[in-house]
Amino acid sequence: MPFKPDLALEKRLSDKLLDVFIRAGLVIALVMLCYRIFSPFLGLMMWALILAITLYPLHQKLAGSLGGRQGRAATLLVLAGIALIVVPTALLASSMGDSIHQLIAGVKDNTFAIPAPPEKVAEWPLVGEKLAAAWSMAHSDLPAFIQKLQPQIGSLAKKALGMVASIGSGMLMFLFSFIIAGVIMTFGESGERGARAIFDRVAGKARGEELNKLSTATVRAVAMGVIGVAFIQAIVVGLALLVAGIPWAGVLALVMLLLGIAQVPALLVTLPAIAYMWTIGDYGTVAAASYSVLLIVAGSADNVLKPLMLGRGVDAPMPVVLLGALGGMAATGILGMFVGATLLALGYQIFMGWVEARDELEQAVDDSQPVA
Repeated sequence: MPFKPDLALEKRLSDKLLDVFIRAGLVIALVMLCYRIFSPFLGLMMWALILAITLYPLHQKLAGSLGGRQGRAATLLVLAGIALIVVPTALLASSMGDSIHQLIAGVKDNTFAIPAPPEKVAEWPLVGEKLAAAWSMAHSDLPAFIQKLQPQIGSLAKKALGMVASIGSGMLMFLFSFIIAGVIMTFGESGERGARAIFDRVAGKARGEELNKLSTATVRAVAMGVIGVAFIQAIVVGLALLVAGIPWAGVLALVMLLLGIAQVPALLVTLPAIAYMWTIGDYGTVAAASYSVLLIVAGSADNVLKPLMLGRGVDAPMPVVLLGALGGMAATGILGMFVGATLLALGYQIFMGWVEARDELEQAVDDSQPVA
C-alpha cells in the first residue's frame, strides 16, 4: 500500500524543532550580551577569585581566632596585603619613574657623566673591543654619543615610561582585586556551595566534588609555585648578593621578586652582578669565582622549587600542571598560568576517569561471563 505521511505529526515536529532553535538562539544571544557587558571586568574578577581561593585557608584560620568573624578576618587580610605588597611596589614604581625623568633631564642638560671603562672590558671575547670603544666615546663625548643613538634612546625611554605606567595600572587593578577577594572570602561558604553545585550539575554528583577540589588545589599550587617560589628565590639571591658585597643588594632582591613573578629568568640580575665582580669590583680571582658560583646556584633555585611546589596537593601529575601553567602563560600572560594549569588538570582527570570507567565496565562484563 502506498505510504501516507502524517502531516499533523510532521507539523508538530517542525514546530518543536523551530521552538528549540528559537530558544537556543535566545540563550546564545543572552550569553554573548552578558559576556560583552562583563568582559571589561573579567581580568579583575579572575584575579580576585585566584586571590580568594589562595588565601581562603589563611582567612579561615584567622576567622577562627577572631571568633568566626568572617568580615573582620577578610578586612585584616586585605589591609595586610596592601601594606606588604601594593604600597612598596607602588613606591618602587614611583621611584623608578623619577629616576627615568632625572636621567632624561640630565642627558638633555649635559650634566650626566659616564665613568671611563675598565681595561678588562676590551679583553672580553667577541664584543669586548666594540663595547670598550662605545663606552670610551660615551665617556669622552657624551653628546655626540647620544646624538648617534638618538632614535634608539628615544624609543627606549618611551618603553621605559610605558613600563612604569603599566606597573602603576597593574597595581591599581591588583588593589581592587584584593578588595573584591576580601568580599569573596567573607561569603566563602556560600561561594563554595555554589561552585560545588555547578560542578555537580556539569559533571554529575560523583565527579563534581572531585573536580571542584582539583580545580581549587590547582589554583593554590600554581599560586605557591609562582608567588612562593619567586619570594623564596628573591630572598636567596638577595642573601647571596649581600655575601658577595654587591651594591644595592636590597633593591636587586626586590627586582628579582618582580621578575620571578613575571616568570623572567634570574640571569637578568645575577649575570650583571657577576660581570660587576669580574670587571669593576675589587675582587680576587678566587673570591670572584666563588661568589659567581654562589650566585649561579642561588639563581637556579626555582628549577628545583617550582616542580615541587607546582604539583603539591594536586591529584594530577606535576608535568601536566607545569605544562598547563607554561602554555597558559605563553597564550595569555600571567593570568593564563592559573587558567591553563586548572583546565589541563581538569581535562586530564576527566579523560582518565573516562578510561577508568571503560576498564571497570569491561571488568564487570568479564566477571559476569560464566566460567566454562
